[in-house]
Amino acid sequence: MKQRILQILWPAFLVAGVLEILVFAVIDPHELRWFGGPLIGWAPVAIYSVTFLMFWSAIAIAGAVTVLLTFTAAELNTSQDARSGS
Repeated sequence: MKQRILQILWPAFLVAGVLEILVFAVIDPHELRWFGGPLIGWAPVAIYSVTFLMFWSAIAIAGAVTVLLTFTAAELNTSQDARSGS
């Protein structure tokens, strides 16, 4: 299980880093606004950190759903039986 989680998180981390570079090569963090309203007003490092975590989370969730969909019903039921001690 630990290995499967790391297999999801590590590529998601790398892709989030690349996506972060691509987004902020085009967008200036000083000019970001709240849905067209006032400026966000955060330090650039805070904006970079929050957006990186958002990208990483979204990509990791997509990877986790993909892995979940690869399981057969028998694999899921066997996994549950092993945890319950039956």
